[in-house]
Amino acid sequence: MRGAWREASGWAAAVAMSTVIVGQVASTARSELLFRDGDSLIVALVARSILEHDRLDWMFSGVLFLPETAVYTVLRMLLPALSVMGVLAVNAVVNLVALYGAIRLAAGRRRPGRAPVAWSLVALGAFGMLALTETSSSRDALEPASLLLTTTYYSATVIGAVLAVGLVRRWFEARASSPRGADLGHRAGWPLLAVLGFVTTLSTATNPLFLAWATAPLIVLLLVTVHPRLCGPPALRPLLVVVGGSILGMLIRIPLSAWIADPGTGYAHPTELLRSAAYYGALTGERLITPAGIGAAALTLALLLICVQRTFRSGSGDGGSKAGGMLLAAYGWFTPLATVVGAILLGTHAARYLEPIAFAPVLGLIAHPRAIRFPSPVKAVVAIGAALLAVGAAASVPRIHAAATAPDPDAACIVDWVNASGRTGGGQFWTVRLPKMLLKDPAQLVQVDHTLRGYNWLANRTDFAAGELTFLIEDAQTVRWQIAGDPRPDAVIGCGRYRILDYTSHPLEIGPQRS
Repeated sequence: MRGAWREASGWAAAVAMSTVIVGQVASTARSELLFRDGDSLIVALVARSILEHDRLDWMFSGVLFLPETAVYTVLRMLLPALSVMGVLAVNAVVNLVALYGAIRLAAGRRRPGRAPVAWSLVALGAFGMLALTETSSSRDALEPASLLLTTTYYSATVIGAVLAVGLVRRWFEARASSPRGADLGHRAGWPLLAVLGFVTTLSTATNPLFLAWATAPLIVLLLVTVHPRLCGPPALRPLLVVVGGSILGMLIRIPLSAWIADPGTGYAHPTELLRSAAYYGALTGERLITPAGIGAAALTLALLLICVQRTFRSGSGDGGSKAGGMLLAAYGWFTPLATVVGAILLGTHAARYLEPIAFAPVLGLIAHPRAIRFPSPVKAVVAIGAALLAVGAAASVPRIHAAATAPDPDAACIVDWVNASGRTGGGQFWTVRLPKMLLKDPAQLVQVDHTLRGYNWLANRTDFAAGELTFLIEDAQTVRWQIAGDPRPDAVIGCGRYRILDYTSHPLEIGPQRS
């Protein structure tokens, strides 16, 4: 009963911490990324199509957003009174709580001398502190922790990676705790391996980036644990499950290829290695010129050092148990290092690919979650802290509500005009996504490029059946239009940061689709 109370208290504290984190991040310029960024709305748009029984012919990027769409759709159904932004805010809290769940699983089971719940909360708190330092509205800023709060930037992949390494750690513990631990035919670990296979398959199928964040690091680390002083040949079992699940996940993507615009090859540009290094170096420099960035870097460095220390100074216990903790700690420093090096070698230019530098190092805190006996005064401070956390969570709810319901008169102007017109128009990706989400009929805004070709990137291709557009929407992010004949609009309607170019008298034809 006492153990169940601790677990319930841990989940309650995780919800409170997550609410505080979301409340703070949503109160900064980072809310632009949470609620209004063009990428951030893809899951909400797909969920709306599903719930409104639209014909679905979506073209995704290399990511299918399967778990993210499922979670958002359920939340949308459970919370019909909330706006889109309100559901996105709740989803942000859910993502953080799910991360806690994955961390708690990775921390291992309760037993005398261990405090996995407390250390899991410490790990979530460390991750939250990183997120609290991130305030930029730019999707390209080197601020990876807060990306977990979105439904778009690989939240399911982050949680899947932590679950995968956590399940491997649990398998080591299950095998070590069994009196028949040396028997390869023992059944104690099979349920864990089955779940590991499912997580690996689903995560790979929805986002091949899982291969870089989880599969590849686990292959390397599990090969190391084959050493007789650690686990020995039995470590090959989870290794085969991880490899097999990853292969199966990639095979599942084959029949889904009609909905995948880029299978992954378009993201790799090895010849851009030097430019990639300069790009990430510049992002790091921009991050380190602010006090918050310096604080985040210091915390990350401290977490990495903890991971290294706990890799080479394992806790007490038998070989299998120690191997699980060592693997978790090693994952915490090896994966960020491998990810950064790999991103540069592949010539990538996206800060979001470096998310392991935020979530992996916190796992060092739970590698060996020893219980610590505190004197009574310290216990009193902890109790006061818990009370303050509850107060902070309660105070954060109005902050989240204010951020999610903040008026946007410019977008409202566009939405009102388009709804009243009853016509179909178009706009470029970064411009059109938010108004499209807010329309009564999203099909009234078609996503095109600057030459009016249908841009089928994170878009429902049924929209292109309209054939022609009677107006265009543009803003500061719009690339200069290049339209055959350079037609003049009949009228230009201002809507704050947006402009509507009205072509009622001479509609514009939508060109061939591209992605």
